[in-house]
Amino acid sequence: MIELGATPPADDLIKDVSEADFMAEVIEASQTVPVIVDFWAPWCGPCKTLGPQLEAAVTKAKGAVKMAKVNVDEAQMIAGQLRVQSIPTVYAFWQGQPIDGFQGAVPPSEVDAFVARAVEAAGGDASGGLDEAVEAAEEMLEAGAAADAAQTFAAILQEDPQNARAYAGMARAYLAMDDPDQAAAVLNGAPAEIGKSPEIEAAHAQLALARQAADAGPVAELRAAVEADANDHQARYDLAQALYAEGDGQAAVDELLELFRRDREWNDGAAKQQLFTIFEALKPDDPVALNGRRKLSSMIFA
Repeated sequence: MIELGATPPADDLIKDVSEADFMAEVIEASQTVPVIVDFWAPWCGPCKTLGPQLEAAVTKAKGAVKMAKVNVDEAQMIAGQLRVQSIPTVYAFWQGQPIDGFQGAVPPSEVDAFVARAVEAAGGDASGGLDEAVEAAEEMLEAGAAADAAQTFAAILQEDPQNARAYAGMARAYLAMDDPDQAAAVLNGAPAEIGKSPEIEAAHAQLALARQAADAGPVAELRAAVEADANDHQARYDLAQALYAEGDGQAAVDELLELFRRDREWNDGAAKQQLFTIFEALKPDDPVALNGRRKLSSMIFA
């Protein structure tokens, strides 16, 4: 959860960003806090109205979100890669990826709502009074007491039916008990209002990977197939799934990055989508996710 407190200095919250520091100030910075990217130009009339509105909304969030101002005249490559066709165009980045956006001037109320959605996408929504109970249940799950953890998460949901962390935790507990159907039922029963929370989406990703693991092929045979033909993309994709099923997330990510490097459009971008699924399933500060996102972003914006 992002804690709100005293407002950081304006130059920490709102920065002019060039192509040279876009990776650091947007892609990498958004691993820990959402970044609103405002594509503008000095000659754009609506930009002169929207820009200050965005800055005011970001400042009001007191550090829960940051803002990067990108002059399209000076950053044409980035604008092209992100398909910025008219200005102003605004994107919200979270964990290296655009998660929301709009074009053109909008009323201040819509600007505030846009910034609020970015903050909510990155923040926990558990009830503060139940935080200790959630942490205790997580510790049970980490220690292997999945059934006890599931019961604790269920009790939390009786007190707070909107607790995304508890829904996600209970689903992960059932996955730990090799019951993906029950995990799916838990996630499908979560209220629509929290269905897009990071915790719920992470649990959905973990469920998808668990179901893939059940059908994963033998690693040795798949590795031999890739070694025999480095351009056997299906074999490399299947190898990544098998490696992840065996608990080697780093090797799985490496194979998918190599597949993306060789043919990013293969099978409708399957390598990229599988990478996103793995990144979502891992904790945001997991080195495999952090380094993998950074490498993927470097490839995309190269």
